[in-house]
Amino acid sequence: MKIKTILLGMLLCLPGLAGEVEVINDVVYGKGGDEILKLDIVRPKEKMSKPMPVIVFMHGGGWGKDWGDKKHGIGYLTKFAKRGYFGATINYRLIPKDKFPAQIEDCKCAVRFLRAHAKEYNIDPDHIASWGGSAGGHLASMLGTAGNVKEFEGTGGWEGYSSKVQAVIDCCGPVDLFKWRNQNEPGGMLIGLVGGASIKFKDAMIKASPITYVSKDAPPFLIVHGDKDDQVSIKQSQAFSEALKAAGVDVNFITIKDATHSKGWENFNEDKIVGDFLEKYLKK
Repeated sequence: MKIKTILLGMLLCLPGLAGEVEVINDVVYGKGGDEILKLDIVRPKEKMSKPMPVIVFMHGGGWGKDWGDKKHGIGYLTKFAKRGYFGATINYRLIPKDKFPAQIEDCKCAVRFLRAHAKEYNIDPDHIASWGGSAGGHLASMLGTAGNVKEFEGTGGWEGYSSKVQAVIDCCGPVDLFKWRNQNEPGGMLIGLVGGASIKFKDAMIKASPITYVSKDAPPFLIVHGDKDDQVSIKQSQAFSEALKAAGVDVNFITIKDATHSKGWENFNEDKIVGDFLEKYLKK
């Protein structure tokens, strides 16, 4: 779950795309507690003739201040801005200063901000996807399953707009925190996020778990996980996929052979797998 975690977006730009994509840094999207919340926009330089579908990226890094930042999403969004998508990679409140639900409140605020500014940015408010890896996958999945949970809306701004998303890309995210506490020994991360990892904090872990809110109303999911993951067991994604399918949700579950949490992802054809998923569910 540290900074080297796969899908944190180490590249800030890609060769050959710089002239085609515009990046706008540090756009204020709301306020979380006493913290000003900011996002980076990644969009095509050329003005699109019709509103663009949107990808909202949540960085990983164990929800912590030492490892994660919105800049790590720029490389991933750059690829898809070239294809006509509008991207936003967001910062959110981090542990240990801020516990759950601060993180999902901020993610929801970002989605509402984008909907509130749909005309200004020429984006399609009815076609928004969330994407994240590791801790970011947890938050992307929370946006997908807890779209109707008003308790998580927070007071960051743009009330009156929906925080629901229409598609989710979850890469190796922990989605059942109560079971995860024993699967790969997350240590201080759960202490920072929900207060602890013992049975005493069971209710808090369940409350902060995307699997808790699975229903038929959840959007389509793309779930990707390495079968040798040493930090977030693949059992997390397997159980999550099964729960979503049982509820009638469209799920594409991809296993990356021999991949750990941070290594062996060379066989993940992100451009095609993520691209095909977004083309099917977001560009309608």
